[in-house]
Amino acid sequence: MGVLLLAGSAFPVTPDEAAANLEKAVRGLRTLEARFEQLYFSASVEEPIQEGGELYFQKPDLMRWEYRSPREKVFLYTAGLVQMYLPDEKQLTRSRVSRQTSESDILGIFLGTKPLRDVYLIESAQFPMETSGAVELKLVPKKEGDYTSLLVEIDGKTWLLRRAVFLEWGGSRREFRFTRVRVNVPIPPKTFELKVPAGCEIIDDEALKR
Repeated sequence: MGVLLLAGSAFPVTPDEAAANLEKAVRGLRTLEARFEQLYFSASVEEPIQEGGELYFQKPDLMRWEYRSPREKVFLYTAGLVQMYLPDEKQLTRSRVSRQTSESDILGIFLGTKPLRDVYLIESAQFPMETSGAVELKLVPKKEGDYTSLLVEIDGKTWLLRRAVFLEWGGSRREFRFTRVRVNVPIPPKTFELKVPAGCEIIDDEALKR
């Protein structure tokens, strides 16, 4: 299994211990705010697609991704329901989150739906870090899905997520980077409400129509 040694620390941790520390840190949250950058690297395109904005999370199951650039949009998760609002297109799509997505993917890490060890094989990893003082893990899904593995960079002091890289089939990858993280600060309830203008097109998936 091996151990992971933080820069400036004499106390190594195993990959399983690092994953458990991440889960403990997430469980201890009431709220979280952060700046995020989201990148998509395609195997067929040289330059990545870059997006960014603010993330708001409140236990147990409220999450808002407020995209500011390059275009405004809102991704709102509330108790298993996802709403995606595109202001410039005046379009709102609503759908239920699949069980697999709620247990894995980026949602699964924040929601803590299942223990990481139940969803992934946990290994040590080494990849270029954005900053020092972090622990790196490789998480390999036990069930085949949209990605082959997940690389995570965890802050060695707070044990919260700094970076998550989803390696997809075919060579593409999705990456999330988190900065300016603030925890347990008050978040106004209206943050997790979504009001759309009159005339907005609303598209529901088949499950919501039943």
